[in-house]
Amino acid sequence: MVASEASSIERSTIKKVSARLVPFVALMFFINYLDRTAIGFAGPNGMTQDLAMTAAQFGFASGVFFIGYIILEIPSNLALHKFSARIWLARIMISWGIVATLFTWVSSATGLYWLRFLLGVAEAGFFPGAILFLSMWVPARHRAKILSLFYLAQPLTTAIGAPIAGALIQAHGVFFGLEGWRFMFLGVGLPAILIGIAALFYLKDKPTDATWLTTEEQEWLTAELAREATATGAREKHSVRSVFNNGRVWTLALIYFGFVYGLYALGFFLPTIVSGFKATLGESFTPVLQGLVTAIPYVIAAVVLYLWSADVHRRGLKPWHIVIPAIAGAVTVPVALFAGSPVLTIAIVTVTACAIFAALPNFWTLPTQFLTGAAAAAGVALINTIGNIAGFSAGYVTGWLHDITGAYTVPMFVVGGAMALSAILMILLARRGAVAEADRSVEPAVGH
Repeated sequence: MVASEASSIERSTIKKVSARLVPFVALMFFINYLDRTAIGFAGPNGMTQDLAMTAAQFGFASGVFFIGYIILEIPSNLALHKFSARIWLARIMISWGIVATLFTWVSSATGLYWLRFLLGVAEAGFFPGAILFLSMWVPARHRAKILSLFYLAQPLTTAIGAPIAGALIQAHGVFFGLEGWRFMFLGVGLPAILIGIAALFYLKDKPTDATWLTTEEQEWLTAELAREATATGAREKHSVRSVFNNGRVWTLALIYFGFVYGLYALGFFLPTIVSGFKATLGESFTPVLQGLVTAIPYVIAAVVLYLWSADVHRRGLKPWHIVIPAIAGAVTVPVALFAGSPVLTIAIVTVTACAIFAALPNFWTLPTQFLTGAAAAAGVALINTIGNIAGFSAGYVTGWLHDITGAYTVPMFVVGGAMALSAILMILLARRGAVAEADRSVEPAVGH
C-alpha cells in the first residue's frame, strides 16, 4: 500500500470512529456525570431543607458515592477487559439508572447516604472503562484528540444539564405532586436505563465487527492497533500485579487526585455558591436562572478544552500542557473567595473550570504510553480510584471545614493546595524523563 493511500485510509478511519463512537460514549458520560452531580443541584433547591441536613451531612452524602465506587473500580475494569466492553458498559449504565431513579423517593439523610453509596457501586468502572474502550479503537497518536472530544461531555453536562436541572426543579408539584428536586432526580435517572439498553445494540467490541468501516479500514485499524500493542509490550512489560508497585502509576494517580479534588469541590458547591447570589440579585433569581449562571464557566471551559487539546494534537503532549492548568487552578480557586461581586466571582471560577478541563483529557493519554492489555485496565482503574478518593474527600472535607469555620475560605485554600500538588508532581515526573513527549513530525495530517 503506497503512503498516500495509507494516509487516506487512516484519515477516513479515524473520522468514522470519531463520528460513530465518540458522540455516543460522550452521551453516556454526559448522563453519568449528571446523575452523580445531580445532588449538587438538589441540595440548595429544597433537598437539604426537606431532609434537615447540615453542610457536613450534605458533603458526606455527596462524597459517600465514591466509597462504593472505589471498592469495585478495579474489579469492574478487569471484568470489562475480560468480557465484552460493550456489554459491561451497558450493564453499568442500566444498573446506575435504576438506582438513580430511586432518589425520587428518598425520605431521610440516612436513606440518601445509602442510595449515594449504591449509586457508586453501580457506576464503578464506567469512566475508566469508557477511556479504555475508546483507547482500544484508536492508535496512540490520535488519542488526545479522541479523548478531548469525549471529555467535552463533562463541562457540557453542567453547561446544558444545569439549566435542565433548574427547569425540572422549577416544575415543583406539576408531575405526580413531586417536589421539584425529586422530579429532577427522576428526570435524570430514566435516560440512563434507556441509553444503557441502546448501547447493547449500538456499540461494537472490535473493528472487525464495525460494519460502518470498509474492509480496508478494518484491516488498517486492526493491524495498527496490534502493531502498537506489540511495540509497547516489547518496550515495557507490565503484569496486573506489577502495576500496583509502579511508581509512575502512583504519581499519575496523585496528580489526578489534585485535579479531581478541584473538579468535585467546584461541581458540588458551585450551585450552592451561586444560589447565594440571590441575596444580591433578589427574588427574580429563579432556579432556572441559577442553572444558567452555573453553566457559564462550563460553556467557556468546553471551548478552552477543545482548543487546548487541539494544540496538544499539533505539538504532541508536553508536560506544560498539564502543569500550566494545574497552577492556574491552584491560584484561582482561593482568589475567587475575595471577589467583590457575583460577576467577578463567576469570571474567576471560569478560569478554574478552564484549567481543570484543559488538563484532564490530555492527562489520560499518559497511562497508555507504557501500559497495555490487562495492565492498562488495572492501571487506568487504579489512577481513577485514587482520583475518586478525592471525589469523596472534596465533598466531605469542604462541607466539614465550612461548618467549623463558618465560611468557604479554608476549604477553598485546601482545594488550591491539592491542585498545586498536581503541578509539582507533574514537573517532577517530567524531570525524571518518565513522560514521553510525542513526536508529531511523522504523523499524517488528520483534519479536526
